Amino acid sequence: MIKNVVWMVIAGWLSLSVFAQDATSLEPERWNAMFQSTFISQVKPSFNAPYSGQNSLVATKEKSYSLTATAYLGLRLGGNASQSTEIYLNPEAVQGSPLSNLTGLGGISNGELQKVAGEQISFYRPRAFIRQTWGLGGEREAVASGQNQLAGSRDKKRWVLTAGNFAVTDIFDQNNYAHDARTQFVNWSFLTHGAYDYAADARGYTWGAALEYIQKDWAIRGGRFLEPRTSNGLPLNWNIFKSYGDQIEYERSYAIGEQTGKWRALVFRNVAVMGNFTDALNLVAGTSTPPDFNTTRRAQSKAGIGLSAEQTLSKNMGGFVRASMHDGKTETFSFTEIDRSLSAGIVLSGGGWTRPQDRLGVAWAVNGLSSTHRAYVAAGGMGFFIGDGRLNYKPETITETYYLWALGRQQLSVNAQFINNPAYNADRGPVRVVGVRWHTEF
Repeated sequence: MIKNVVWMVIAGWLSLSVFAQDATSLEPERWNAMFQSTFISQVKPSFNAPYSGQNSLVATKEKSYSLTATAYLGLRLGGNASQSTEIYLNPEAVQGSPLSNLTGLGGISNGELQKVAGEQISFYRPRAFIRQTWGLGGEREAVASGQNQLAGSRDKKRWVLTAGNFAVTDIFDQNNYAHDARTQFVNWSFLTHGAYDYAADARGYTWGAALEYIQKDWAIRGGRFLEPRTSNGLPLNWNIFKSYGDQIEYERSYAIGEQTGKWRALVFRNVAVMGNFTDALNLVAGTSTPPDFNTTRRAQSKAGIGLSAEQTLSKNMGGFVRASMHDGKTETFSFTEIDRSLSAGIVLSGGGWTRPQDRLGVAWAVNGLSSTHRAYVAAGGMGFFIGDGRLNYKPETITETYYLWALGRQQLSVNAQFINNPAYNADRGPVRVVGVRWHTEF
């Protein structure tokens, strides 16, 4: 495994030192090529667990790791001062070994681990999409070269259409403090709204389109994306009129004195063939048989909402808060087993201690289940991620902290998580997870 890490870093360095353009240039770029690699290692000591079930977090000591390597390739097909057509392609490799086969938690401890991660390295293409921008005149702003972003300038007032293969969260819920496990908080509870069961395959990507109308201080965006054929599966259902995830988000920027912020309101609705908790409970009512939503699947919908805000608090400090929920009637289909979630966090930059590129982050989340979902689990039902065989229900709470050392183009982070009531079960835990993360990009 270490040999794979070394070869992937060397390959990225050699190829992109030759082909990458200047990432700081604001001149219009025709193309760019960038690379990232992230390695996360975690250890979970043993913890108290008087009983365990099929989908429980293993109570003994465990180790876990993930490795990703991604190339970001961008090409401008054409355009003028107010319009631009760009295409992007991201080849990626992934390898990993999750804690407890990725079961036993609502807020899973490593956001880089995919549902199909394994010890053998896998190569695939998570993104291949086109971005069309139509400027509407007026003020312009500079755009720096970056991952899936070509340098140049654009109108602050514009339409943007993104279509193809990418992640829903590439467009929606773009939080500056808690969004990317490669450089920020790593628990799934902080990647996006915990209860946002957004359309995605088992790797977290899908096909679809999003249209955005962006003004200087507000934006509205909406999109439709393909759902997987089965819960948390890899193949997608290409009948986008019968199986889909819709979302609309409104974003508003503001300033309080010299401090800036944004708030967002998101609504989503998924349509797919899903299992229903109440149906499963009714089928075994009066018996000792555990319920199983796999026997109840039919076409139905799931609707939810997410509210969030981010705010700079000083020159070296900012924070975020998120709240989300969905109706909780049907199985988790694409993200994780969280029906309600509240999270908040603070991030300090190292400017206060002469390390301006360093960061210290602390965040907290409380996750919960709907009444029907908890009744299903308490009766011995198994979800995709959770199922201890019985349940003494309490909300799952997660506290995470990290420190990131910036070392040129490298970053080294240490991370600690304290998880109380894992998988919403007060009879088990608490769980401690400590980790180290190495990240590089060129």
